[in-house]
Amino acid sequence: MIDMVEREDSIISEEEAAQYDRQIRLWGLDAQKRLRGSRVLLIGLRGLGAEVAKNLILAGVKGLTLLDHEKVTEESSRAQFFIPVGSDGQNRAQASLERAQYLNPMVEVKADTEKAESKPDEFFLQFDAVCLTGCPRDFMVRVDQLCSQSNVKVFCGDVFGYHGYMFSNLGSEHHYVEEKPKVAKPSQESNDGPEAKKPKIDPNETTMVKKTASFCPLKESLEVDWTSEKAKASLKRTPPDYFLLQVLLKFRTDKGRDPHPDSFSEDAPLLRQIREDVLEAQGLSSELLPDDFVTYCFSEMAPVCAVVGGVLGQEIVKALSQRDAPHRNFFFFDGLKGSGVVDYFGSK
Repeated sequence: MIDMVEREDSIISEEEAAQYDRQIRLWGLDAQKRLRGSRVLLIGLRGLGAEVAKNLILAGVKGLTLLDHEKVTEESSRAQFFIPVGSDGQNRAQASLERAQYLNPMVEVKADTEKAESKPDEFFLQFDAVCLTGCPRDFMVRVDQLCSQSNVKVFCGDVFGYHGYMFSNLGSEHHYVEEKPKVAKPSQESNDGPEAKKPKIDPNETTMVKKTASFCPLKESLEVDWTSEKAKASLKRTPPDYFLLQVLLKFRTDKGRDPHPDSFSEDAPLLRQIREDVLEAQGLSSELLPDDFVTYCFSEMAPVCAVVGGVLGQEIVKALSQRDAPHRNFFFFDGLKGSGVVDYFGSK
C-alpha cells in the first residue's frame, strides 16, 4: 500500500527537524519520515485511548482521527486527561480534541463523533493503521479482516481493572530494520587458535539488518484449538490473561457494556458463569482462571492505562516507521504483579 519514504509530503521541514530532533537521533530520519507520512485512526477515547493518542501525537504522525460516539461521564473522565472538567454530556472525541491538538500543532488531529460500527468499509481503508480500544469482539474481527486484505495495520487494546492487553496484526509480511552490533572480521595476522574462529563484536559500530515478521488475523488468534498435542503442551505457560480477555469480551458482547463497580453483585457471578462456559467450550478447566479474577477486572485504572497505552503506542510507532522488532502478537499486563508478557497465538 505504501512506501512512506517516497511520498512527496514526507519531506521534513527545519521546524519539524527541531521538534523531532531527539527522535531522529534515536531511530533515524527515514523512520521519522515514515511516521510523518502516516495517518492513524484511533477508536475509543477512554483512558487507554487517551494514552495512545498522546504517544502518537508526540511521536509526530501526519494525522490522527479520534473516533468515539459516546458521551463524557464521570467514570470515563477519571482516567482520561484530555477531557476538561465540566464536560459531562459532551462527545468524548470532541471534548478531547483541543488538548490533544495542543500537544503537537504539526499533527492534524480530527474528532469524529459517529458510531464506529456504522462506518462503511472504505472509511477504514483510508488510514495506514487502525487502533481499536473498548470495542466489541465481532467489530474488531470485522475491521481486522477488512484491513488485513488492504495492508492496513491493525491494533486492538483494552484495560480491565488491573489487567490490560494489546494485539497487533501487521500482515503476513511485515518488513522492518533492526540495529545490531557490527561483527568485525578477524585480522589476517591471527589465523591460529580457537579465538580466531569466533566472530568479534565491535561495540563502537552498528549495522542495520533487514528482517520480516508474519502475523495472523485476530479471529484465528482467539480461536486456538487446545485439543492438539502442541497446544496442550503450551497450556502451562499460557498467561491466564489470555482466557480473562475472552471472558471479558464475551461479557461485553452479551451485556453491551463492561463490568461496572456499581453492579458488582450482579456482574461478578455472571463473569464466573461466562468463565465456565468459555473454558468448557474449549475443552479446558475453569481452574485456569481462579475465582478471585472478578475482584480485579472492574473499571479502568489510570496507571494500567499508562503502561498498556505506552506499549500500544510504541508498537504503532514501530510498525509505521518500520524500525525495530514488533511484539508478536499479544502483550498482556498484570497490574497485580507489575509485569507484562508477550505471547503469540495463532498459526506461526
